[in-house]
Amino acid sequence: MAPAPAGHSIVEKILGRAAGRPVRAGDVATLTVDRAVMLDTTFFFLNQMRREILSVADPDRIVLVFDHEVPAPSALSAAAQSAGRAFAERFGIRRFHDLGRDQGISHVLVSENAHVLPGEVLVGSDSHSQAAGVMNCAARAVTILDLLQAATTGEAWLQLAPTARYDIAGRLSPGVGAMDVFLHLAGQRGDHSGLNLEYGGPGLGSLSIAERRTLATMTTELNADFATFEADDRLLAHVAERADRPFIPVAPDPDAAYAFRHTLELSGIDVMVARPHGMLGNTQPAATTGAQPITQAFIGSCANGSLEDIAAAAQVLKDRRVAPGVRLIVTPASQAIWREALVRGYLAVLAEAGAVVTSATCGACAGGHLGVLGPGDVCVTSSSRNFRGRMGSDRAEIWMSSPATVAASAVAGRICDPRDMLAEDAP
Repeated sequence: MAPAPAGHSIVEKILGRAAGRPVRAGDVATLTVDRAVMLDTTFFFLNQMRREILSVADPDRIVLVFDHEVPAPSALSAAAQSAGRAFAERFGIRRFHDLGRDQGISHVLVSENAHVLPGEVLVGSDSHSQAAGVMNCAARAVTILDLLQAATTGEAWLQLAPTARYDIAGRLSPGVGAMDVFLHLAGQRGDHSGLNLEYGGPGLGSLSIAERRTLATMTTELNADFATFEADDRLLAHVAERADRPFIPVAPDPDAAYAFRHTLELSGIDVMVARPHGMLGNTQPAATTGAQPITQAFIGSCANGSLEDIAAAAQVLKDRRVAPGVRLIVTPASQAIWREALVRGYLAVLAEAGAVVTSATCGACAGGHLGVLGPGDVCVTSSSRNFRGRMGSDRAEIWMSSPATVAASAVAGRICDPRDMLAEDAP
């Protein structure tokens, strides 16, 4: 008798629902898409191609966010946003985040507003669309043409990769953040091409939604297709406060088949940095970087612009000053986060220390505006990428770290471990 087939991972079960049939690694499936996330860059592309969208499958399944270049820094950006506003009005797109009170980076707004729910499928043309996997959904970046197909037909297709699983155990030590978890994986485990990643385990509950979203976002930089999290009590409480429709959380089958399964012990993770021009196999403990001087420090992006990230920076910067010759730029990931940071006094601490706090946008992370690097600049950033030329000049160097490490480095004028400053503040 042939052995019974193994069970399904979370992403296999979600995509099977969307395809209307069971799917496994290697299958090509056509999926019903629950959310298609469009950006200001979508309309920049359409304007350049002199094309427009003539119909949409379901306006309520579209999320439209202006985030990459907001406020518009050029006439081309302004024209793209004008086209996007006309599109939203024409088709009645109610999940629309324009410049203003509801502004923010799409990946953060999706989970902040529960635009996608557990068990659903989301696609977006931005490469960090996997960030939505924090919501126990299947979220993936697609080409802009695939995004337009999803918006106009309600469907997308893909070939499913095998799934690997990380069982999270323990809890992070003081001064260690979610970005350090990613940098640990990037350095120790390296490339995850051709895989989906599933995160769960007994230590998951020790991570906040924002910390999980950082890990989901940065899974893109491990080259994985999907980053899907289990739905624990913490996530279900987060969703229940925001959901506007029913949802069904998805768990893996007990006998789910994985390409590999490893334990990720949080208590053993150090404060880490990635050296310039890459992250995979290119990380080290922050304390071992020596006296590496910097000219710019950046906190923000979809990866590390949460309220918790800004609080961590403010904790380090309180009663301290940014070093002479260093520029510190802080970009909250949404205006809701900006407002709450204002109420809690974090922005005052940052400003008093010498930081410039911007409105919510992708901004400096993508090298678009509000902090572009020049030749010879050395930047330490908590944003999402550090390849040559990412944030501006290809003659700049970009080091990557957590928000606390960025803040401490801005004070020291060189890359350093923030735990030394935090220890000075301890009673």
